[in-house]
Amino acid sequence: MPHSSDSSDSSFSRSPPPGKQDSSDDVRKVQRREKNRIAAQKSRQRQTQKADTLHLESEDLEKQNAALRKEIKQLTEEMKYFTSVLSSHEPLCSVLAASTPSPPEVVYSAHAFHQPHISSPRFQP
Repeated sequence: MPHSSDSSDSSFSRSPPPGKQDSSDDVRKVQRREKNRIAAQKSRQRQTQKADTLHLESEDLEKQNAALRKEIKQLTEEMKYFTSVLSSHEPLCSVLAASTPSPPEVVYSAHAFHQPHISSPRFQP
């Protein structure tokens, strides 16, 4: 019997038999789904880790912000105090009462800043 060129003839087909093709497709699908599942799980873990890191950084920045606000408040109070001290000193200050102010070199002479109680070599006579 001569060979026909019928396309349904499996002897000329390069693909595996239909049952075997379905089986290998199923295996590939299962492998692809497993690989995708693992990739999605890793992605979720990275996303969670990033969110945790941002949360910790946010808490740290909030603490720093609170500390800086506290420092600003303290410095503002200190400035108010020194402004008050200066205001109460100005009417009594003989240097400011002089008709011709002295040059800064005379007002702030070197001996005025000499502090012998400081042990740093920079401040030694």
